[in-house]
Amino acid sequence: MAEVLEALMVICFGISWPLNIRKSYLAGTAKGKSLSFVILIFSGYVFGILSKIIMLGAHQKVSVWVLAVYVLNAVMVFIDFVLYFRNKKLDRMNGIGS
Repeated sequence: MAEVLEALMVICFGISWPLNIRKSYLAGTAKGKSLSFVILIFSGYVFGILSKIIMLGAHQKVSVWVLAVYVLNAVMVFIDFVLYFRNKKLDRMNGIGS
């Protein structure tokens, strides 16, 4: 049951990322975006993934689909991270300081 609740938590967090990625892409600007926030969120997912890998190495029960949700969320946050730098470049090209 604990794994189901953990998965639901990560899924709830993850639902927002596709919307955020779309918004970042369409906005074409890094203005108002916090790079430190994105890095902290990404780091949190990486730590969650490492925790699951350590548990696997210790032969503890780990649900593969919970691990997959962590990885999917980390990939989406990384995409948002990449879009931040794309948008910073667009800002410089358009003479916008952010």
